[in-house]
Amino acid sequence: MGRMRGIRGATTADENTSEAITEATTELLKSLIEANDVQLDDIAAVQFTSTVDLDAEFPALSARKIGWTDAALLGSVEVDVAGATEKCIRVLLLVNTDKSPQDIQFRYLKGAANLRSKGMPEA
Repeated sequence: MGRMRGIRGATTADENTSEAITEATTELLKSLIEANDVQLDDIAAVQFTSTVDLDAEFPALSARKIGWTDAALLGSVEVDVAGATEKCIRVLLLVNTDKSPQDIQFRYLKGAANLRSKGMPEA
């Protein structure tokens, strides 16, 4: 296996409910895995952040529900910056891969798609 690489992604939940947070996070995780051909054994750790307006569920629960039982998961609250994307969930996957940094595919779904286009940091 090559090196450890970070794979970034973000999405938004439609509302502050357990179901909406879980659905949005699951969609994002599956998109990142598919786009980067990641196997479960390749995942070392996952960092989740969510904006302060999402407190109905831990985004990391989505990873456990889809079978990510061996990866280290950590969640935290995103910095509350005025004007930032609301109801936003961000993910950083740390994976072992042979891919070069240029071959890693990030995913920004739903209301988070504008994070790259606004010139905002992808944090």
